[in-house]
Amino acid sequence: MLICHPPAIAASEITPEAVYLARRRVLFGAAATAVAAWLPKPSWAAALPGLLPGDRLNTWREITTYNNFYEFSPDKEAVATLAGELPLHPWTVKISGEVEHEFEIGVDDLIRRFAQQERIFRLRCVEGWSMVVPWLGASLAPLLALARPTSRARYVRFVALLDRKHMIGQRRDSLPWPYTEALTIAEAMHPYTTLVTGLYGKPLPPQNGAPVRLVVPWKYGFKSIKSIVAIDLVETRPATTWNLVAPDDYGFFANVDPSRALARGSHSRETRIGESRKRRTEPFNGYGDAVTGLYQGMDEADRL
Repeated sequence: MLICHPPAIAASEITPEAVYLARRRVLFGAAATAVAAWLPKPSWAAALPGLLPGDRLNTWREITTYNNFYEFSPDKEAVATLAGELPLHPWTVKISGEVEHEFEIGVDDLIRRFAQQERIFRLRCVEGWSMVVPWLGASLAPLLALARPTSRARYVRFVALLDRKHMIGQRRDSLPWPYTEALTIAEAMHPYTTLVTGLYGKPLPPQNGAPVRLVVPWKYGFKSIKSIVAIDLVETRPATTWNLVAPDDYGFFANVDPSRALARGSHSRETRIGESRKRRTEPFNGYGDAVTGLYQGMDEADRL
């Protein structure tokens, strides 16, 4: 049984990537667990993707030592050390707002109740770097369905932990704390939108957002909020942390778009961590076939 509050994992205990892939084939089948009867079955609820040609999994070391987590530090290499003392037990996530049934769920219960799948997704940071990560988690949709959203639930707001004692980056006013993010209800119910509890078959390390984080693979990485403590369903579009701080670089939708230059520059190419040459960035991070239907009829400028 998986536990979400493990002791530190020694490097010798980490399964090498080649062995991991040979031993544990990722079985992706139908992605979306059946949800409440009110939820129509979308045409894009297809099998989850695995590795694409030209992709390789980033190593455990690359994934766990190069982390954006401003709650600890803007220094990516320092985060792994600074996050090591974060208490991960007990930990609950509260679901509330425009729902018929508000509740809290512990991460251990979440893991037991929703079968954890191995999901290989590309991660594209707005800063221009990328990774390929074998996450462990489950679609967010079934959890939201348990709350029975009302007809007024149009957006889903996520709130990260506020803990200035252990998250020393929160002692500075570099960002408005706690960190918040949001999706439309349609984006949140998409089967690729994943609540992640693990990595490489192991419980999620603190520096990667333990014990539970969001992964939205067709969006820039800042949308994939870490260390979630609350999920609120709301009627009006909520303010989100980076969109408040720098709206020219951090749009509300933040869909990966290589054709659009942001204030920080072009997004047509990216640097895959562990590689020396830049590679082309794909629209919607390569997941366009599965997600473009979410934005039909929406002006292009409004979905960035």
